[in-house]
Amino acid sequence: MAEFMELSDIIPFLIVLTILVYVHEWGHYWVAVKSGVRVEVFSIGFGPELFGWYNKAGTRWKISAIPLGGYVKMFGQSDSEADDDVGEDLTDEEKGVSFAHKSLAKRVAIVAAGPFANFIFAIVVFFLLAWVVGTPVPQAGVGQVMLDSPADQAGVLSGDTIVAINDEEITLFSDLQRIVREHPETSIDLYIQRGGENVTVSVRPRGIVGDDGVSYGQLGVSPDPEQVHYERSGFFEAAGFGVTRTVGMITGILQYLGDMISGNRGTEELGGPLRIAQISGDMAEGGIISLIVFMAALSVNLGLINLFPIPMLDGGHLVMYAAEFVRGKPLGAKAQEYGFGFGLILLTLIFVFVTWNDLEHFGVIEFFKNLIG
Repeated sequence: MAEFMELSDIIPFLIVLTILVYVHEWGHYWVAVKSGVRVEVFSIGFGPELFGWYNKAGTRWKISAIPLGGYVKMFGQSDSEADDDVGEDLTDEEKGVSFAHKSLAKRVAIVAAGPFANFIFAIVVFFLLAWVVGTPVPQAGVGQVMLDSPADQAGVLSGDTIVAINDEEITLFSDLQRIVREHPETSIDLYIQRGGENVTVSVRPRGIVGDDGVSYGQLGVSPDPEQVHYERSGFFEAAGFGVTRTVGMITGILQYLGDMISGNRGTEELGGPLRIAQISGDMAEGGIISLIVFMAALSVNLGLINLFPIPMLDGGHLVMYAAEFVRGKPLGAKAQEYGFGFGLILLTLIFVFVTWNDLEHFGVIEFFKNLIG
């Protein structure tokens, strides 16, 4: 059975989840307040309240016992916003601060603000990392060496650092790739630093014919993830990196889901809270930067998932608001009730499915099968 979660996994997971939940709910909260809605509760976690306080606006900020989510409760907000359930017995003053009595545009903005706060958070994190810390650039270090590749046959080892090729000094893995590509089926000399010693090997890159019909050299090595240096970007370049990295992640997730729906990819890669907790622990062991990058990536996932058109999620509410825009009035109470019931069942099934995937990933299912069998 694969190594299961440890306490060292759970603590980083809870820290990451708490931050992302706060960001998501703060998006709802901030736009609601700016829209004139009275926010009654801002909770991190579900269940019984552990402790809390009131701010000047009368909002109860609290930490609850089950740290697996959170919510913002607004005055005049209910599961159903049908015509017969908007609280017409409210005073004019109460209607002025009621979520249900705000315009459709304001309700859409409040609901959409949570997921978009997650996207903005990711953009800001990637921007700051690129501007302050820098983006990792692989040095000319050797990670994995493919079996029976030219590098393997020449005696190149994982962990080697290539400092020169023929008479040209190199520092980046991209330099190594460029020179090797230019020498298909041509012997070249690699000058290597290995454990404090200088080693020279001759290697003949394998000629590979590309789609354009041109032959290029292939050595058969991957970059060493431990041999990198960080290049800081300028302010505007870093800002562009934050946007493109976040958009790229969103595109990648949607492409994966499309491939999964079309049957081109399996569902075994889908992970739930157990696997996220394990990855959080692994990232924490890799250092604070690794954990922050993972948190930004998870923020993108959280924002996108909440935009899925499933009742009970933000995306489900947005679909209902789209129907309201077309009809000129909210959906009926029965339609909304059935929709939220379907959403609850669907989310439960998804949670059970990804948790099953997690248990299979850790070998728990196989362990009990063998135990019973």
